[in-house]
Amino acid sequence: MNPRRLTLILVPYLWLLALFLVPFLIVLKISLSDTAIAIPPYIPKLDLSTGWHGITAFFADLDFENFVFLAEDDLYWKSYLSSLRIASISTLLTLLVGYPIAYGIAQAPEEWRPTLLMLVILPFWTSFLIRVYSWIGIISNEGLLNQALISSGLIAEPIQIMNTTQAVYLGIVYTYLPFMILPIYSALDKMDVSLTEAAIDLGCSRRQAFWLVILPLSRPGVIAGCFLVFIPALGEFVIPSLLGGSDTLMIGKVLWEEFFSNRDWPVASAVAVILLGILVLPIMLFQRNQERQQETDR
Repeated sequence: MNPRRLTLILVPYLWLLALFLVPFLIVLKISLSDTAIAIPPYIPKLDLSTGWHGITAFFADLDFENFVFLAEDDLYWKSYLSSLRIASISTLLTLLVGYPIAYGIAQAPEEWRPTLLMLVILPFWTSFLIRVYSWIGIISNEGLLNQALISSGLIAEPIQIMNTTQAVYLGIVYTYLPFMILPIYSALDKMDVSLTEAAIDLGCSRRQAFWLVILPLSRPGVIAGCFLVFIPALGEFVIPSLLGGSDTLMIGKVLWEEFFSNRDWPVASAVAVILLGILVLPIMLFQRNQERQQETDR
């Protein structure tokens, strides 16, 4: 094999090995350990100075008790289900908001498209944490939204939006909206306009042409956008912590509390391993969709 080609192949594999596989194996090992008052707060620890006996004793002490504990405790599986529900609804809402915006940009005059795309990307110039914090000043009881509604006479008392699941939906949709708009716009921008014109010439109305031609052809962008929103939203921690209330269960919050509040690293690692297992399926489907799209483009 050509050395240059071999180098190009090895570089991404070494990158994945160093930044994904090795950390995952460390987390997996901790998930099979037991909690202990020590630094780090778990046992057993691998001691190579004792030779082969130490290695065999190390693997003999690993167990699956943390995974059994997660299965028996309602908090954890309810958190997984709640995270799946919130991530799914947020993805649907993001699609309903993002598709018309992407379609509008694709239909805009060509000289306006770079400016419109820049406006979509512009929020990324600000810190993610600051953007989420800004919503507290907007949707809190004394926030700008309630003040505007009270001043206009539409409501007499502030609407409780902060510390609710609806606030989490709002935060996720706002934060991940560009990840939905950009792939959909990319799919719409590549579409042959003559296909829509042909459908209209053959008797379709513009609405029928949209449902029969435009929407099916933009499906790869829709699928990619849904995956790009759903995958990070499933493990989201910052948004539910800042905007959600105590009743908002998401596995990201539970994971953080186990690591930093309870200092139960083995249980937290078990939670992370299961979360990764849940995410493997959509990641594989996303990868397969990307490969199919590349083959289609060829």
